[in-house]
Amino acid sequence: MDLNSREQEDRAAWIALAHAAEPADASVARLVARLGARETVDRIRGGMSGLRHQEGLLARMAAQHSETAEDRAHRIGARIITPGDREWPTQVDALAPLAPFALWVLGAADLRLLALRSVSIVGARACSMYGVEIARSWAAELGSLGWTVISGAALGIDAAAHHGALAADGVTIAVVAGGVDVPYPRAHAPLLTAIADQGVVVSEVPLGERVRRQRFLSRNRVIAALARATVVVEAAERSGTAATARAAQSMARPVLAVPGPVTAPASLGCHRMIQGGEAQLAAGIEDVLVAVDLDAGLRYEHSAIDGHGSQPDPIASRVRDAIPARGGITPDGLVCATGLPEADVSRALASLSDDGLLAYSLDGWRLTDRGRLRR
Repeated sequence: MDLNSREQEDRAAWIALAHAAEPADASVARLVARLGARETVDRIRGGMSGLRHQEGLLARMAAQHSETAEDRAHRIGARIITPGDREWPTQVDALAPLAPFALWVLGAADLRLLALRSVSIVGARACSMYGVEIARSWAAELGSLGWTVISGAALGIDAAAHHGALAADGVTIAVVAGGVDVPYPRAHAPLLTAIADQGVVVSEVPLGERVRRQRFLSRNRVIAALARATVVVEAAERSGTAATARAAQSMARPVLAVPGPVTAPASLGCHRMIQGGEAQLAAGIEDVLVAVDLDAGLRYEHSAIDGHGSQPDPIASRVRDAIPARGGITPDGLVCATGLPEADVSRALASLSDDGLLAYSLDGWRLTDRGRLRR
């Protein structure tokens, strides 16, 4: 990654803030929104931030330099991405001012590309076999259709969703509450390794950090922000899962809830969300697909109103025609195959992915079944 001095300073500032502040620290976030990352770091280091927890922030910041942090990440095969990086998933910026300062990513896949076409499946740790079967089978079907499945790698519904996507050779993202090098729960170490091999493990806290109760709640907003839609399979009336749904709703992302037996405490939260209009009822995987397709359709209608949606995009058509009938191709390969600038290829990939014609896999970009029919 070739960066100029200004970009390097910005990057170092974001990494310093991620070490200093707890996720979703509102007071630090407001200061960053007003002053920017570098000025905020300078004020903290100079003792002039005006924040009540100035000393604690400075102590944590002084304990880690950005170069050391990046070296540590590279040693375990991970990387740190910050706002402005090519891999930064810009949809998390919808959390502003409480968007993450940086993200640690473990796994070879590109987080931004994976998240372009994604659905989060979340739910209770203390779930029923009914919930496990729903989460596993729906995740498998989404994975087979080229959708990335996002969850939190916790016990119960989260684990079932990841297992379902992996079993279908799909791609999955685990957003964890501790460092990406700290498996939690410990029994999920093999699962997290498999996720990193076939997708990515993501955290907004540095390496070596242990999970904490508050971090479980704060990471839920990241799960919601990365995904195009959130599906709640089972949730008690009061649970962290409800926080994920609220975060998605606050960003105007579709929220769906799976109904269960009226006698089941694990489904009470889902029933309350449906009853209160906070979630759409999801009776089958088709309801999930309709929700995300409607979201894409609205964006298409807006582009048509602007005069850009009535005719096929020639650049997107050129990129789609360069996708091999079997297997995948990298963005660099598409630049070579099409002769188009990298920026045009990236925009076309995002558009074709939103329309469900392409999906990202370990082999690169490939045609979906719908894309083959449209060819």
